[in-house]
Amino acid sequence: MIRIPARLTCLTALLALIAFTARAATSDGPPTADPAALYQRSCAACHDHPTQRIPARAAIARHSPDEVMQILTGGSMRVQAAGLSMNDRVAVATYITGKAPVGHLAPTPESNRCPAPHAPATQSGPGWNGWGADLANTRFQGDPGLSAADVPHLKLKWAFGYRATYVYGQPTLVGGRVYVTSSSGRVYSLDARTGCTYWTFDAEGPVRTAVSVAPVGGVLRVVFGDDSSFVYLLDANRGRLLWKRRLDPHPSARITGAPAVHADRVFVPVSSLEELSAPTPTYECCRFRGSVAALDMRTGRVLWRTYTVSQPARPYRKNAQGTQLYGPAGGSVWSAPTLDPEHDLLYVGTGNSYTDVPTEHTDSILALHMSSGAVAWVNQLRPKDNYIVGCDTPASAGQGNCPHTLGPDVDFGTSPILRTLAGGERVLLTGEKSGRVYGLDPQTGHERWQAQVGVGSSLGGIEWGGAADAERLYAPVSDAAAAQGHPGGLIALNLVDGRQLWRAAPRQAVCSWGPHNCLAAQSQAATAIPGVVFSGSEDGHLRAYASGDGHVVWDVDTAQAYTTVNGVPAAGGSLDNGGATLAGGMLFVNSGYGRIVGEPGNVLLAFSVDGR
Repeated sequence: MIRIPARLTCLTALLALIAFTARAATSDGPPTADPAALYQRSCAACHDHPTQRIPARAAIARHSPDEVMQILTGGSMRVQAAGLSMNDRVAVATYITGKAPVGHLAPTPESNRCPAPHAPATQSGPGWNGWGADLANTRFQGDPGLSAADVPHLKLKWAFGYRATYVYGQPTLVGGRVYVTSSSGRVYSLDARTGCTYWTFDAEGPVRTAVSVAPVGGVLRVVFGDDSSFVYLLDANRGRLLWKRRLDPHPSARITGAPAVHADRVFVPVSSLEELSAPTPTYECCRFRGSVAALDMRTGRVLWRTYTVSQPARPYRKNAQGTQLYGPAGGSVWSAPTLDPEHDLLYVGTGNSYTDVPTEHTDSILALHMSSGAVAWVNQLRPKDNYIVGCDTPASAGQGNCPHTLGPDVDFGTSPILRTLAGGERVLLTGEKSGRVYGLDPQTGHERWQAQVGVGSSLGGIEWGGAADAERLYAPVSDAAAAQGHPGGLIALNLVDGRQLWRAAPRQAVCSWGPHNCLAAQSQAATAIPGVVFSGSEDGHLRAYASGDGHVVWDVDTAQAYTTVNGVPAAGGSLDNGGATLAGGMLFVNSGYGRIVGEPGNVLLAFSVDGR
């Protein structure tokens, strides 16, 4: 799904080269390579001369050394770092960040522990559970605890600092508690009114999914996934681990979409970053297949698993270096499943293919039976979207591991939205990174309408998705990497026919960190309440638009430094991925994505009317 230019793989090349030289090292021996010399040889040309899509060395240095260690061990660079001894990893992390890792995060819990005794975790009261606030993933909060007239009066109530250097999750609010995840792998349970910490839990890898909360046998549980493809079930009262299950042994597999829960079953999407490993000439590209799995929530047992690419990869050609290549592969499921229990259906969107071997379910919307995982229907809206990192130009076609037929990498990263129209008919809404929005028949998958709302690019078009009330779909436009047009903007479409009702033009990007990497792209998922829709921007601004005509009624720049309730130094940055969540008269949003474009940060912000 995520396209990164060839030059962005300089750090990948560095780590791979270090790994090569470290094969004979032991975990307690000295580093076997000079990271400074390797950086100059392999990466300085890129990261010392950054572009919009290439992070500067200074940006990499803002990661904490422990976070770099986690990325090398269980995160996005674990494949490239295979073969590194522990001392080699420490040397790399120290060189990049200028600080030595301490080997662990701060002790659990945080310093601002909630005073005991405290009431047990419950599901009572208003909330926002999981990715879309409901099983249909509408991202519409019908009972936010505040009115449209209150929105201009929202002010910061408290801020919480993550022990990380960027954030990409989304807050969950259930029973007066906020459950949040972080790129360091730490998961938190906080008090919604004060931000005090009930408990923390450290996962194996970075966690970007939203948390889903549900009872099992009358006892409340917390479920989420991490970047090592583990699913976790915790006790909601204390954060105690009850079980964890790795869903895919592929070294690049990860869980990015929030698990969805119904009737003691957990439905989990599986994605990967094999696209990042694939360009290495000696890498046997590619074998990963996206999937959706249903787990017994009590035990973690896998009840069924459906692969988006039905056939396992087989040898199909060799590259110029003689490396055996495999296919078909791809079809990552990046987003949370949408559930329709009444019709025993589950809906997901899928990502691009990695190879030339034909696939039927990549860049598609799939409907699966919730009971069995059997495919009910599939609509492949873009065939032959074959892509791996570095295969960005026609000249790269067929070179190295690049497919001969190259696609634009404009897959579906959004969760489909299920809505019932005024006449009783239903529509399934989804957006593509091409900037195209579709309305489908949820029973057959047949197209009812489509609308082009952006130019489209490998970073969206529609990146993480819109929100829908009973009449309109609100589609934020990214176009972050588009060669033409201007990034940003918000479009309202009629649910019945896709007709454009209004368009809020892109705002002028104003970034507190200066003009470098300052974009107006609205990649973050939108959030709606009666009369208002919220949309975040890469420049750090969270804006509220009137749902009737799109005029801005509230605008806050989240990219600031904050005094936090837990004493962790924190600042906001770009808004991306998970959107704002609202319940009980409060709004919660993470600020500081900065993973590919924009500015990193490490803060959770809680707003209320007049900060009360």
